Amino acid sequence: MTAGCSSGRQHDVGDEEGRVRKERDRVWAGIDAGKAHHWAAVVDETGATLWSKKIDNDESAILAALGEILALADDVHWAVDISGTASALLLALLAAHGQRAVYVPGRTVNRMSGAYRGEAKTDARDAYVIAETARHRNDFTAIDVPAQLAADLALLTAHRSDLVADRVRMINRLRDVLTGVFPALERAFDYSAHKGALVLLTGYQTPAAIRRRGRARLTAWLANRSVRSADTVAATALEAAQAQQTALPGEDIAAQIVADLAAQILALDDRLNRIDKQIRETFRSHPQAEIIESLPGMGPILGAEFVVAAGDMSAYADAGHLASAAGLVPVPRDSGRRTGNLHRPKRYSRRLRRVFYLSAQTSIIRDGPNRDFYLKKRGEGCKHVQAVIALARRRAGVLWALLRDGRLFTPAPPVAQAA
Repeated sequence: MTAGCSSGRQHDVGDEEGRVRKERDRVWAGIDAGKAHHWAAVVDETGATLWSKKIDNDESAILAALGEILALADDVHWAVDISGTASALLLALLAAHGQRAVYVPGRTVNRMSGAYRGEAKTDARDAYVIAETARHRNDFTAIDVPAQLAADLALLTAHRSDLVADRVRMINRLRDVLTGVFPALERAFDYSAHKGALVLLTGYQTPAAIRRRGRARLTAWLANRSVRSADTVAATALEAAQAQQTALPGEDIAAQIVADLAAQILALDDRLNRIDKQIRETFRSHPQAEIIESLPGMGPILGAEFVVAAGDMSAYADAGHLASAAGLVPVPRDSGRRTGNLHRPKRYSRRLRRVFYLSAQTSIIRDGPNRDFYLKKRGEGCKHVQAVIALARRRAGVLWALLRDGRLFTPAPPVAQAA
């Protein structure tokens, strides 16, 4: 009896150890990413926390934590809440060790936090919620470390967006300062698109200075700086100067600020031209660049942004998935007898939607199937924005099919059997 009881207890202990080991064959690691450090939490199939630590955003610290987490189980499911620059090193090291992570949006993490006890907001809690969310759901998008070409395009297009934002800010500031001392000249030109007007402001900013220079000498001064239609620019500026004979307070300081801003905008235009050339050359080395650019309205800049925003096209099972990712497909909100209640989606790639919207808007300038479809929608009673969105939805399907078949766009649709 004693021996039998002893044997049974040993068997129970062995079963328990085997059960625990089996449960830990698969764990979920959630990472709350940050610039200076990350916080990682690991949970098992029961939701129990197995590991939770702060990790410096440094290669040695990440590798040490990676080794500890991988030692916990044979299969580790990774999830992060940031897929940008803050987590670039972390994601690259995971990929180097054959690990893939999924992206859990911050909105989802915020809502899921309310499902757990307590109201605390800490990095450790956020990491735990990310891990638990990944444990309960398996439909999150996997994060792929981009290839060198995609990474280059991502950096170039992001830098270009920053430069464009800086240019808009400086032009608005220039117009505001110029309105305070010379409103007639501020109204005379579109400074966002007129290089000659900006060149004029680098030398002359006040009515008195323009009148003293005179039309002939001002025209010669502009022509020496390679301004197109220098005589027209000079005549317009002189007309504005003749309309204002009063010198306003702060005119001298404002003139200095306007001249400085105009010079900065011109220098920024040169930088934008250089980066546009670099984006164009880099994008055209992409294997599908010719196909993307063949779609009317899709130039190299928008094409590069599409490559960055869309990522791996194999992630889109059909054209509807691509259009849905761009927010071009309405979302139903039905309840009971209330059906057909469609609304604009809230969760989609703003960047991808912008690419399709701008390219669609550009494509309707010239005659062709895009303009015909737009005019058809306008004839059905759609407003301009609605018609452009409908066209963008259609173009998303066309582009997906072109990339799937590896063929260029043609105005005439292909034969069904050939497609």
